[in-house]
This record gives sequence, C-alpha cells and structure tokens, in this order.
Amino acid sequence: MKRGANVILFGIDSLRRDRMSSYGYHRLTTPHIDKVAQTGVLFENHFSPSIPTTPGYASMLTGMDCFGTDVVALRHKGPLGEHVQTLPEVLSENGYNTTCIGFTGNPSSRGFQKYIDYEAWQPDETGRCPKAQNLNEVAIPELKRLANEDKPFFLFLRHMDPHSPYLPPNPYERMFYDGDECDPANDSLKEMKEFKPFSDFITSWIPEGCTDSEYIDAQYDGAVAYMDACIQTILTSVETLGLEEETLIIITSDHGETLNEHDCWYDHHSLYEHNLVVPLILKYPGKLPEGKRITDSSLIKDIMPTIVDLLGIETNISFDGRNLMSLVRGEDDEFKQESEFYLTECTWMRKHGWRTPEWKLIIALEPDFHFKPEVELYHLIKDPKELQNVAEDEPEVVNFLIGRMNDYINKREQENGRTNPMYTNLNWHGLDRGPFKTSKEAYDSMYIGSINTAQKLQEKEKEEQH
Repeated sequence: MKRGANVILFGIDSLRRDRMSSYGYHRLTTPHIDKVAQTGVLFENHFSPSIPTTPGYASMLTGMDCFGTDVVALRHKGPLGEHVQTLPEVLSENGYNTTCIGFTGNPSSRGFQKYIDYEAWQPDETGRCPKAQNLNEVAIPELKRLANEDKPFFLFLRHMDPHSPYLPPNPYERMFYDGDECDPANDSLKEMKEFKPFSDFITSWIPEGCTDSEYIDAQYDGAVAYMDACIQTILTSVETLGLEEETLIIITSDHGETLNEHDCWYDHHSLYEHNLVVPLILKYPGKLPEGKRITDSSLIKDIMPTIVDLLGIETNISFDGRNLMSLVRGEDDEFKQESEFYLTECTWMRKHGWRTPEWKLIIALEPDFHFKPEVELYHLIKDPKELQNVAEDEPEVVNFLIGRMNDYINKREQENGRTNPMYTNLNWHGLDRGPFKTSKEAYDSMYIGSINTAQKLQEKEKEEQH
C-alpha cells in the first residue's frame, strides 16, 4: 500500500518577504527558493499578525489565531493549552513520523516525536556562524533516516539565519556590500548605539567601529542568500532519495524583521509592515499547479488547515484559519476573504492594532521603551513605509478602526469563552511585575546585553517533550 505524502516545513525564523528575490527584491537573495516558487504556488500577500516567535509558530502549527491559542508573548508562561491540537500531534495520530529541528523547549513546538538542536547563535573561530550548514549536518541524516522508514514523515526545520545576529560566512558577508563599514563620516548607526536596551547586544556581533547601517542590512541579505544555498542542499537530498514527487514542501516564516527602520533596530518587535510580511510558498508535484501566484491576503493561521487538506486528512478541529486550496483551485467564491485583521505584539513592548488594506492602527497597551505615541495611524497606500503618523489628523478614522478592533475582540472572546490574552499577559516582559507606567521605566528595565542573553530569551529550560 502506498504510504501518505511526506511534509517538509521550512519554518524560517525572521524572514521578511520583501528581502526575497522571489517577491521582487532587486538583490538575488533566494535563487533556489525562487525555483521552488516557479514549480509551485506563491502567496504574494501573506501575513503573520501576532509578533513574535512563540505566537507566530503557535498559530502556524495549530491553525488558530491568538484567541484560539491564548499565546501572544515571546515569554509565554506554561505549556500550549490542551484545548488546541498541533500539526505534529494530528500527523502522529495519522501514522506519521515527526521530527522538529531547531525548536526545542518552546511551548509552541509541542507534539513532535523527536527533537534535534543545532548551533544557531554562537560565532565560530572565524567570527561567523554557519547556521544553515549546522542545520544541514543534523537535518540530512535525519531526512535519510525518515526516508527509510515505512511511514510518511513530517520534518519541521527552523532556520535561524535571518535572525540576529546576522553572521553569514564568507563570501556571503560581502556579497551585497562593497563599502567601508567603519567610515568615520557615516553616522547611520549613531542612534542605535545610544539605545541602551539593544546597543551592547548589536555591537557585540558587528565589526568593531562599524558605522554603516547598510553593512548590517547587507549581512541580513547575505544570511538569507547563504541559507537559500543550504536549503538547496536539502532539496537535492529530497530529489536524490526519490522523494520529490511524494513530498509537500512549505516555505514560510514566523514573522519578519526590522533592519535600520522605525528605531527598532535589527529585531522583530513592533507592528510595522516589515514584521508582518512573510513568505508562503507551497510545492507538491501533481497536486499543486506550477508557477501560480495568488494575490489574495492569507494569514499564518491558514497554513495548517491547508496542509491537512492537501494530505487528505480529516479532523474534527474547527480551525480559525482558512483552507487556501479554494484559492489555489480558483474557487474564489468559496473562499472567505479576510482583508482586515487584528494585530498583536508582545516582545519588548505590549501593543495591539488593526490592519485594513488602506489603514494601520497601532495602540500601546502600556508605555513602550521607544517613547512612541500611544496611538499610531498610517495610511498604507499613501505612506507604505509608515513614516507619517496621522492619528491626530484623522481622529474619525482612529475611532472607526478602534471600533472595528473592539468589535472583533468582543466577538472572539465570546466565541472562545476566554479574555483576550493581550489583556491577561501582564508579565509578558518576564520581570515579575505589573505593566510599565512610563516609557522611561520600560527603557531602564528592558535590556538584552549579549548573544547569550538573546539566546536564553528564545529558549526555555529544556523540558521533556511529549
């Protein structure tokens, strides 16, 4: 009897779609992923509305929004609730072997049968970190082991190359930069170096004396290009093992990334577009069309319902997300459009908001450490880079969007019988204290400091996995 289709999910951390050549970026950062898109389906307007990692992956791996998962904070306390079922749990019940690489100890990775770690943070003796190659060294042997089993498999890969610190090895370090990163006349990093919460961390992994923000931006692009090349090695193994025709490939991300933008340097907090925009590419020979691009908006919660449909697996789960296959098949009349949606951010500050195709509303639930205004409003069509806060000029729009947001919150609270987790996660910062009362208090309290500290923020103590 023919076994079911395999699934390889590239759940890349911190990959923003506008830095990918697949999505029109002028630098050729993702030539190998581009080829996957050419033989599969690319979603042009895919979003991750709950920032950062923990809620992003929770939504990706459950098909639920933040009201469905109760997860909004990076430092989520406790396990993922038993009221939700994860993708690896569903696939295990349906006879799959499941392996997770690079996501041990986080509540959002619940349910895999096997977990494997790799070095994705610390630089080697060259001062660089070959993250994707480190992943390959554990992933490819595991892929071969899974291929030799008599069961289909689900392999989840969390690449970390686009996540700071950006440390691609040579020649990728200078692939997109040919300047003097230590030019004393360049002051583009001046404000970052004066921002106490982040300055020590960022200056610990950029060259000593670096003054040029374009150099760091180029490190991000180089890290994406390096990762892309290493991903091709995995795809080659899939082909060599004879698995290509029976394997569903998904390439996506938990959230985007901020570069030298909005004073939120080289991280992924805030609700600006560069954090919300992520890729989604699906390839499954014979089951999905080749080279199709879909312009309708899709959300990270739509991934799991789409996967189980493609695999022909029936569940009794009432997903918050939508099955995107009706869009792929051109059955637009059966697809429930969701062109406006709720936004949450609980990394280094606690904010929520509402996004429509035209407007972006951001509301601070407590003062933030960037001293930004409590209410922000951006006209996404006239001001796509969100540089002009027009909240004071457009009070009627602000009130209208607040009304839309609150109506949605009330609706989802009633449907789930639980309070909006953005209102209950008051220890989101992990400081065992209540909300910040002033921006100065937040600024003085929030601090990364080093690569080790950043790594510990991402990883809880290693708990025994189910």
